[in-house]
Amino acid sequence: MNLTGVCPSTVVVQQDWEPEAEHAAAYELIGQGYTIDADKKRVSGPLVIDGMDTGVKIEVRSGGGAIGFQSVPSQMYVDQSITLGAVTTDAAISASSTQPVTAVVAPLEKSPQMLMWDPATHPTWTGIADIGKSDVKVVVSSGTVYSTLLSDKGLVKAGQFDTSYDGAPARFVASPDLVQQGYATAEPYVYQHEVPSWNKPVKYQLLSDVGYNVYPEALSVRTADLAKLSPCLKKLVPILQKAQINYLANPGTANKLLVEAVEKFNDSWTYSEGVADYAAKALKDLGIVANDGSGALGGMDQNRVQSALDTLGPILKSSGAKVKDGLKASDLATNQFIDPSITLK
Repeated sequence: MNLTGVCPSTVVVQQDWEPEAEHAAAYELIGQGYTIDADKKRVSGPLVIDGMDTGVKIEVRSGGGAIGFQSVPSQMYVDQSITLGAVTTDAAISASSTQPVTAVVAPLEKSPQMLMWDPATHPTWTGIADIGKSDVKVVVSSGTVYSTLLSDKGLVKAGQFDTSYDGAPARFVASPDLVQQGYATAEPYVYQHEVPSWNKPVKYQLLSDVGYNVYPEALSVRTADLAKLSPCLKKLVPILQKAQINYLANPGTANKLLVEAVEKFNDSWTYSEGVADYAAKALKDLGIVANDGSGALGGMDQNRVQSALDTLGPILKSSGAKVKDGLKASDLATNQFIDPSITLK
């Protein structure tokens, strides 16, 4: 598959956080001879699929602190060199009025975000609904849309949420009665194997199980650039679909690159080989990477996108987001470049 003259000479992918297995569809495409820019938190190299060089380069850029904790749509509009950005459906809804983006492929079928608790402290709990039957504090980051969603659905009381989560395990370890946000691809392993003061299992439920039906980190373009990029996307999107399947089948190479990049970036983010290996398995076992309801891996069911818009749009508006009037599912996502034959067997 030759992308020369069809795609930009360097396909730039802006992620929403530091390197992790959720970004593997992009990292899987980075071939030998790559370079790691520790200052700018970027990894670049030849764009390779199934061992074949496509004739262009790929550059994967970290989010979070690397972009001043800006949203990915904001960064995409600041830096026009970005080809694709990882944008979750609710973030795309929030940005729709001033920084519209359209998702072209969703490597992740559902969100790995979860709420977790100590099964020894709460032995009878089986899911998030049990949290709301108690008065236990639920520690989350400020501004999470799912906290309002859960309270609106009557699963967790609004007064239970504590928005002071800082990512550190110390508070959960000291107060095991708490519930805490996390990612099913990371914290269950980290707390059991890499937090010496805990070193035991946690229990959790995915937020996608209780109505948080977004497509997480869907690779998106600036909406106005969709037509211009279409010749590239017709070839590139199936490559990204294949890359995600290739990663699940053999995650070792991409995982080593993820860990190496994190080590060389040498900032506050840590990511071990153990976490990466655990995450690769969790992505498949939990259905976080799976064939979409529309058929193909990477596709986006328009009814589901519309449902997310109907559910989350009013919540986002109430929190101050300027959601575009008349916004439709087709504005937020398109399957026009998806190869329906590319599926996870």
